[in-house]
Amino acid sequence: MAYSEQMWQEAKKRCRLNDEDIALAKRLGLNPRSLIKNIPSKSEPWKAPVKEWLHEMDEKRQKKAAQKQRRKEKSGGNPT
Repeated sequence: MAYSEQMWQEAKKRCRLNDEDIALAKRLGLNPRSLIKNIPSKSEPWKAPVKEWLHEMDEKRQKKAAQKQRRKEKSGGNPT
């Protein structure tokens, strides 16, 4: 489902994100509703702000991809 630019702008404003953060969210496959739903409330002090959450998620995915690449190189590529 394609989300309108208006929804992305609302998420950008409510989550206090910049254009780079919105591009990161799109690259991670998130949608504006999920960003808004993850805004921490006062009763959720353990939750990181949406901007930090996005960057942590990206970091984890990059780390996972690097590990997968190292394993692939170590095994010698395609075992066919």
